Amino acid sequence: MKKYLMIPSLLLLAALPVAAQKLVAENTVVDVGRTGYQKPITAVFEFRNKSSRRLKIEAVKPDCYCVSVDYPKGEIGGNGKFQIRMTYDARQLGHFNQQAAVISNATKKPLYVTMQGVVLEHYVDLSGNYPVAMGDLRLDKTDLEFDDVNRGDQPVQELHLYNHGSKDYQPNLLHLPPYLTALMQPEKLQPGEEGVMTVRLNSAKLHDYGLTQTAVYLAGNVGDKVRADHEIGVSAVLLPSFPEKITNPARIQLSKESVDIQFDGKKKKTEVIDIVNIGQSELKISSLQMFTGGLKISLSKSRLMPGEYAKLKITAMRDDLQKVRTRPRILMITNDPDKAKIVITINAK
Repeated sequence: MKKYLMIPSLLLLAALPVAAQKLVAENTVVDVGRTGYQKPITAVFEFRNKSSRRLKIEAVKPDCYCVSVDYPKGEIGGNGKFQIRMTYDARQLGHFNQQAAVISNATKKPLYVTMQGVVLEHYVDLSGNYPVAMGDLRLDKTDLEFDDVNRGDQPVQELHLYNHGSKDYQPNLLHLPPYLTALMQPEKLQPGEEGVMTVRLNSAKLHDYGLTQTAVYLAGNVGDKVRADHEIGVSAVLLPSFPEKITNPARIQLSKESVDIQFDGKKKKTEVIDIVNIGQSELKISSLQMFTGGLKISLSKSRLMPGEYAKLKITAMRDDLQKVRTRPRILMITNDPDKAKIVITINAK
């Protein structure tokens, strides 16, 4: 009876070293798109040592002298991530498909990766004009801002796109709210082609004065699902309307409209802005909003009679501010006809 119990236990122990070590590639095929004749192009493969044991890449052997490789020569710790780069010299015109064998102590057989693309005789790489990559599509920006909008306006913002891949795309925006519409020209982007996505704001459909923010998502084709890494931020600032002539208006004055914050090793820091009504009627601060996270704000009072003061306390959180994509700012909407919108910028270091 004991023998039958020991045999499977020994077999399990013998199997542990093999199962405990695993080399995982995020993608074994990378399409690098288009390049010019004799203009080398590089494919980047993401790997992970999905085990608790140390992993060693013993060699990466391409199937052609026209490909050079770069890979980590030292050991990779448990659950460690790393990259392998393959660079094709592009000395032959036309489509290419190059393989490399990744030899490691993780498996007995090599793991094969493939880079593919096309070399063109006359090719101008426009991707440098589009710093944001969302898959094969490149964009010039990831945020659309509609500033100083009056009720009834229909302003537009443009997203410029470039197809850096090797297949056609039909770009569109997902999760558009009722106050936004988008039109892509041309409707389809061929490889190497540029286009413009025109986004129009219908201010009549905005609910409140002040800041309205949302996120839309770029899709490569109709029917694609939402991807968090394809997010495009949209903000609109709707201004209050005033009669043509105002007798004895309210007038707001701030001690500063730009705040410099030095954390000096601290996790948060607070600054105070003094606000005074230097006008001749009641000052109303109807909206106080933040363009980004990482800030906390409090206002001592939102209605000030002539000569009255208020304090705006701004607390910045260092770790949260490091995660925001755009410069932190605070929006204030008032009934001062000359300063209906005030933007306070936060410069944090």
